Amino acid sequence: MLLGAATIGLSKTGIPGVGIFAVALFATVLPARESTGLVLPLLIVGDCVAVGSYFRHAVWSHLWRLFPWAVTGILIGFFAMEQLNNYAVGKLIGVILVVMVIVHVWRRYFMKSDEVPHGIWFAAAMGLFAGFTTMVANAAGPIMILYLLAMALPKMEFMGTAAIYAFILNWFKVPLSQHLGLITPHSLSLDLALAPMIIIGALGGRKLLPVINQQYFEWIALALTVMAAFKLLVF
Repeated sequence: MLLGAATIGLSKTGIPGVGIFAVALFATVLPARESTGLVLPLLIVGDCVAVGSYFRHAVWSHLWRLFPWAVTGILIGFFAMEQLNNYAVGKLIGVILVVMVIVHVWRRYFMKSDEVPHGIWFAAAMGLFAGFTTMVANAAGPIMILYLLAMALPKMEFMGTAAIYAFILNWFKVPLSQHLGLITPHSLSLDLALAPMIIIGALGGRKLLPVINQQYFEWIALALTVMAAFKLLVF
């Protein structure tokens, strides 16, 4: 869990795609439903650091296109979570992790920038899918990366828009998660203990990135995520 918390911090300020590795870590050491409630406040801590760093660079026009669809996706995920037990949530998170890894690899190594669609239907599809996956598994990162890259945003605008998007929607999920019993006094006490690792990961990420081979780091994170997904799907 300490490693997962540090990875969340790193994903918020340095390598966004590795956030799914943190989701995988928490889902393998905790019951699946409980892990989603524990991770959400940790994500918000990381969001606060990211927003403080990149707020002024956010491109709000892209956010307004996504928000209605993302909220719809979150509500669909909320109603799905009401019907699912720990076993079913674990299997669903496993499937989502595999899909997110495929999306990440495709985007990172096989997709050309001029191949990505830009129409309103693309924003609707990305918003719905991102909203659903973030409610069920806190794993919408690769989808949002794909969308923001399609908008051809410069690096700082990319980070600012992603930070605001995650910050607002993660707070929107808080009352829904409380209603589902995913956020509890016990989970919040664990979050309090893990929060310093978020800050360390977020602040240390910028200093570590220049000396880390990002390609190797991503492949290691993706491989470990696939292993965690396999555990969730098979056992």
